[in-house]
Amino acid sequence: MEKRTFGRTGHQSTVAIFGAAAFWDITQRLTDTVLNQVLNAGVNHFDVAPSYGVAEERIAPWMPRIRQQIFLGCKTMERSQQGSWAEMQQSRKRLNIDNFDLYQIHAITTFEELDEATKPDGVLATLDKMKKEGLTDYVGITGHGMQSPQIFLEALNRYDFDSVLFPLNFALYARPNYLEASEKLLQICQERNVGTMIIKSIAKGPWKDQPQTHITWYQPFSEQELIQQCVNFALSQPVTGICTVGDITVLPMVLNACQNFTPLSAEEQNELIRQGEKMEMFF
Repeated sequence: MEKRTFGRTGHQSTVAIFGAAAFWDITQRLTDTVLNQVLNAGVNHFDVAPSYGVAEERIAPWMPRIRQQIFLGCKTMERSQQGSWAEMQQSRKRLNIDNFDLYQIHAITTFEELDEATKPDGVLATLDKMKKEGLTDYVGITGHGMQSPQIFLEALNRYDFDSVLFPLNFALYARPNYLEASEKLLQICQERNVGTMIIKSIAKGPWKDQPQTHITWYQPFSEQELIQQCVNFALSQPVTGICTVGDITVLPMVLNACQNFTPLSAEEQNELIRQGEKMEMFF
């Protein structure tokens, strides 16, 4: 699987970044099977969070075996310094690790949340303290929603984050405002050597009244050919990689698509964007 430099960290991350949201509610036995699939595909970058159900507990038994061979990112949804510090220590304990490679402010979806996170006694103070005490090497910010690119442009004006994580797919790029802000954000990230992780790369649309057939809050593409198109589009942008889907039945197809990634021409990308104009937004 292709590897790309994850910004200033220098880590050569696989273009598939394992999103541990897939372990929201899962047995240890099934976790072991899925993790073997992920590792056999060559994935060397994991992203976990305490808000991902039992994910931290399920991954913990693997840490003694794999900690030195993976880049490990974690997150907090707490917005205060006190709350985020406590949650970070709980994650360390659950995962049975000394430090993280990356620790992120998680799920910033509005400018008001950004204000709360970056105020003097906000979660940003925890990230600073973690770096000073060697509890994380790098810090980042994540979020979702139609304002994500604009919010992260402002976030990078306020603090020199090492990474950002935000949604990108051809349906989102069919929205001119989202496309313009995303391209500007990615350009800034390239100029500042900021790592970029992508979510929702295979999102098809909202569930609405349809039966929810997959463990994802959005309806995903679930056919290999279509997933390949989605992955090819996302990875044809100047990004580090995509976080894998939160459904373990679709996960193998996403891993396969990442292993078989083929860059798309500008014409091929534009054709997908035209198709995306007909798709309904999932935010």
